[in-house]
Amino acid sequence: MSAMAFMSRLSALEPWQRNLTVLWVGVFITSASYSMVVPFLPIFLLEIGLHKDVAIWSGLMFSSTFLMSALISPYWGALSDRYGRRPMILRSGFSLFAAYMATALVQTPMQLLVLRAIQGLLSGYIPSAIALVGTSSPPQKVGYNLSLMATASATGSIVGPLLGGSVSHLFGTRVSFAAAGVLVLGAAVLALFFVRETGFQPTKHQGSVLQDLSQAFQNPPFLALLGLSLLVNFSIMTIEPILPLYVVELGGSLQNASLLSGIIFSLVGIASVIFAPRWGRAADRIGFASVLGWGLIGGGIGNLLQLPFHSLLPFALVRFAYGAFFCAVYPAINGLVVHTTPGDFRGRAFGLNQSAGQLGTMLGPLLGGVLSGLFGIHSIFWVTGILLLAAAVFAQRGRRQWAAGGAAAQAAAAAGTAPAPPGR
Repeated sequence: MSAMAFMSRLSALEPWQRNLTVLWVGVFITSASYSMVVPFLPIFLLEIGLHKDVAIWSGLMFSSTFLMSALISPYWGALSDRYGRRPMILRSGFSLFAAYMATALVQTPMQLLVLRAIQGLLSGYIPSAIALVGTSSPPQKVGYNLSLMATASATGSIVGPLLGGSVSHLFGTRVSFAAAGVLVLGAAVLALFFVRETGFQPTKHQGSVLQDLSQAFQNPPFLALLGLSLLVNFSIMTIEPILPLYVVELGGSLQNASLLSGIIFSLVGIASVIFAPRWGRAADRIGFASVLGWGLIGGGIGNLLQLPFHSLLPFALVRFAYGAFFCAVYPAINGLVVHTTPGDFRGRAFGLNQSAGQLGTMLGPLLGGVLSGLFGIHSIFWVTGILLLAAAVFAQRGRRQWAAGGAAAQAAAAAGTAPAPPGR
């Protein structure tokens, strides 16, 4: 199909269908661009002359981005409620392009650290895209459409390392950063020409992040979702940084640890691509809260089932099964954010939700390192499995609260007021 024919077909779609299609591609590109450079940061540090404390510097490169993103996300969320989600998508896409291109030119570790922090400050394409899709989709399509967005991110995370590794091998790591920048630019251009935010009603809110937090605390169903986002990201990042070490412990050679770890990581992503749309359809039938509970139960049991196996093949199969269930969690949380917050607070809600997730992403590797050092790697699977099962119990108890919060948000939207806490 030619480019002109593709654009003609795209223009013929309904606005929400066009937004979904274009932003699916954009989220895929943005996720791929991120994952095509992040795994190679330690190698890039060596290339620019760092030969001491490489592990410490690598940790700083990761944590600085997550910290800055956690701090700034509520601010971007407030702006999206005031000016729209589309401007935030464009702002993030074009500014990340500049950050990636600048990263390709760095000469010192400190320059790289500063640009990684700036990248965290400028992030927001994916949460803004999810928020726009969630708010512009027909109510009966929200679950399925959000699950499709999850497959975009998962697919990008699978393709990214392969693409980045190939580009880095053929042309060098600097070219990988530049290529990532060009990809993000393409995602921004697509959104510029094809994404339209229909029915957006700007909020008159002129408050601060503290006031946004205060409003979140007055909405217990939404506050519970923030806690779950922190816990879910925390559980993932407790395990993932030490996974290559566990692969070696299970019999993988040190030389092949990166390759084998990448394959095992990709199995979770492949499972997400296959099963996330099915969970999305289930959410439209039985509700986001039910799907969230099943995803957390499967994720918790999946972590515990990884303990008995002491060879790579069974471990990889269990990781795939874990991914088949756990891929239900993020779309369900995003759907409940849409369901429990009024439209004029939704950008700030997704901003706060991203901040909570980024805090979990920061804290997870710290606990994972401490636990594996004190009690061995197996202790991490015990802890994360039990935490996710406890979260499933919490989610089961919160189903009525989320239902009440959704009814309050819908009533508030109809009345043009902020939702009152359930029970008041």
